[in-house]
Order: sequence, then structure tokens, then C-alpha cells
Amino acid sequence: MTSPGTQVDSDRTLLQFKNYEEYLDSLITPVDFCYLRSTKVARQLAELGYQCTGETLDKDAFYRRLQTVKDLLYPIPKPYHLTSEFLIPFDPVMQELAIRERSNRLHVISTIIFVRHNPRLQVEVSGYIDFNERLKTEDWQPYFEGKKKLWPRITDIAYYHWKIGKTQLNVSSNYEPIIDTKHGLLLKNIHDRKYINVDPKAITPGVDTTRVRIYSDAYKHVILYDHVVKRVVVE
Repeated sequence: MTSPGTQVDSDRTLLQFKNYEEYLDSLITPVDFCYLRSTKVARQLAELGYQCTGETLDKDAFYRRLQTVKDLLYPIPKPYHLTSEFLIPFDPVMQELAIRERSNRLHVISTIIFVRHNPRLQVEVSGYIDFNERLKTEDWQPYFEGKKKLWPRITDIAYYHWKIGKTQLNVSSNYEPIIDTKHGLLLKNIHDRKYINVDPKAITPGVDTTRVRIYSDAYKHVILYDHVVKRVVVE
């Protein structure tokens, strides 16, 4: 939206021209053309400002200001917004999550965050977090800026309070927790139905999944499970 009386508002008149040549032609009068007998020469004189009492834009300025008006009046919606863009996180955990933000927002990779806290008050909690879901439901800028620490919530995929022994499992928008008698806790990806084995002793976390531990002074224990999502095609 443009404000009346501003430069951008006055530049809205540029929208009527398809190109710079049409803009120059608008400055040429029938009398000018009658004397000059040449469109090329008339445009050159117009570009030099001889045919206009006000400002005459050069070619670069014309397209730059025209694009500015178009961007304001007809903005192109982005399919996602990167919170970590232009930020340089100090903490290693946030650095790794910033790298993964774009691919998680595009659903190319689905990252599960295991985080365990052991504060001085001995209130130890741990949990498995659906990174994509938390990206959509809260502002991550304080996390990437180091102003806020990431904690598991009772609404995450899995939550465990060590002091009182409270366990909570929830289905997220990407994962369903399943208790297997042989492997323990498994996380089933809802989109491609693949299982992620979160057992740290397991040889592999599963098909199309990698596991990496991140060391940080701010967190006791952090593991990232990156699952490459391959959606099932229903025929």
C-alpha cells in the first residue's frame, strides 16, 4: 500500500508503460515529432530532459522505481518465512537447527529433536520434539538469538519428567509414537509410514534417517534425527 504524496505513490503512473521506450514516447509531443521527424532522436532528447519540465528518469531509474511500485502493490507471497535468515546463532544446537529450518518448512526433511535438561534445581526433563510442528506454532527468533532455551513440552511427541516419573506421548502433525515390545519407542512418520528408532544403542535409526548428537554448554543432551520424507503415492 502506498501513501498519498510520497515518491512511491507518484511512481504509480509508471505502471501504464510496458517498457522504457513507451515512457519516453509519452514525453514527446506531436509538435516535437513534426520538427524532429525521427522517433530515435526524439527519444534521445526526451531522455536528456529537453521534452519535460520535471524530472526525466534514465533507463535504470525507470525500471528500478517501476519494480518498487510493483513489489508494493502486487507482492509475491512466499511459501514460507525463514526465522533464522540473517541471524547467526551462537549456540551449536541453534546453528544446526538453523541449517535445517528451510528443508523442514518445505517438508523435504523432517527433524526430530531429542533434548534433555538437568537444571540446578534437579528438575530433569527430556522429550522428543517435532521441529516442523514447533516451527509452525511458535516464534523461533528468541531461540536463534539465544534469548530463550528450547525445552520439551508435555504437548510434544514424547515428554518425560524424571523426578515424578511422568510420561506423556502425543501424535504430532508428522509423527505417531508407538511402543514396540522389541525396540521400545518408535516414531512413525505419518507421511511415508517409515519408522524412526530412537534407541541410542540401535545400529541405525531407520530407513532414510540419520542421527547426530550435538554438544552444547546450554543443553545436557541433544540428538537430531533427520528423516528424508518420501511421500507414499496412492494409485
